[in-house]
Amino acid sequence: MTDDPYEIIGADRPARWLITCDHATNAVPPCIGDLGLSEGEMGRHIAYDIGAAGVTRRLAERLEAPAILSRFSRLVIDPNRGEDDPTLVMKLYDGTIIPGNRDVDADETERRLERFHRPYHRAYAKIAARRDDTVLCAIHSFTPRLMGRHPRPWHIGVLHATDSRLAHPLLARLQAEPDLCIGDNEPYSGHLPGDAIDHHGLKPGRPNVLIEIRHDLIATKDGQHAWADRLAPLLQDALAASDL
Repeated sequence: MTDDPYEIIGADRPARWLITCDHATNAVPPCIGDLGLSEGEMGRHIAYDIGAAGVTRRLAERLEAPAILSRFSRLVIDPNRGEDDPTLVMKLYDGTIIPGNRDVDADETERRLERFHRPYHRAYAKIAARRDDTVLCAIHSFTPRLMGRHPRPWHIGVLHATDSRLAHPLLARLQAEPDLCIGDNEPYSGHLPGDAIDHHGLKPGRPNVLIEIRHDLIATKDGQHAWADRLAPLLQDALAASDL
């Protein structure tokens, strides 16, 4: 296990797209130690977005685009949260107490910010700025069911907040697929202030879209490749239709 906080692939690829995966892994770097969770708990969606890294790698390849992926679990510190977000370091998530985060204070949060969160976002900002017309596509996955909640019917969701220039044409293309149940700002609504898309997309004015795929559909390599292969032409069509 490396302590490097991010991985960049295809940095010299020519496409406008930048594919991102904030929750790529459930790895806990050695400098953090043990979070006190079993292997089974660390294999759940609370620790990372299951299948999202595989989709990201394949999609970036298909689009001839660079990609950036995190190399630390969201339970260490969440790179898809602003620095002042109260859920930046989770102590309880979907019914599971995180023992290793129970006593995390401001000093420890600052240490994790400096070691993981900030380097990830500095690298993200740098590669997003490689050209003036960068388009962001963030890949996430969601659990089919939160504890004590109703099952989630959507196969895929498209999240958007104040900038829907790319989301709307992508939704139109996905909704034309007869075998899919599509979520428009489902299973979550929009974005959180200060999150990764807000920071790197909305504030600088870059076109962006956040895609959520139900993780049982991308738990295997075959599923990851199938979804990436399906999404690549739809994203290209949506970008062309958006006239961005």
